[in-house]
Amino acid sequence: MAHHDHGTHGTPDDEYLVTPEGSTYEHTDANVWAIAKFGLWLAVTAIIVHVGIGVMWRGLVKQSEETNEQRYPLATSIDPKLPPEPRLQQYPREEVYSFRLNEEEKLHSYGYVNKDAGIVHIPIDEAMRLTVERGLPSRTEDPTHPATPPGMMPTKSSSGRVMERRRQ
Repeated sequence: MAHHDHGTHGTPDDEYLVTPEGSTYEHTDANVWAIAKFGLWLAVTAIIVHVGIGVMWRGLVKQSEETNEQRYPLATSIDPKLPPEPRLQQYPREEVYSFRLNEEEKLHSYGYVNKDAGIVHIPIDEAMRLTVERGLPSRTEDPTHPATPPGMMPTKSSSGRVMERRRQ
């Protein structure tokens, strides 16, 4: 078994305890000159790249002004292209407006839907009044199928085919 003398060996930090003669800073500090030189070169490179991109942009703009032809047939142009004749709706907003006016006129006037069959339309207010006076048609009770007794509800899984008694 080897015996190690702990007194003769120093720790890794022992070399930093004493500052070398003539030195005014710690040797573990960052190299300020290297950082400044890196920042200077970074700024010079950024300026060169920006100037190069600006020159290229101006050249591309000048080239696009010189060649005024459309390179791509599907590219949009200044003038909107209309579909070929016959056009189904030349003024769709006006057509929708006139359609709505026609519908409003039918809702509030009397007239024939089919004169040969004797089918007419009446104003909506009159139709609602007549419906309230006469009532809606309802089914008559079928004696072969008795009415569902009170309290019977369709089961959840049967879609109304099977009834069960539930509290309401």
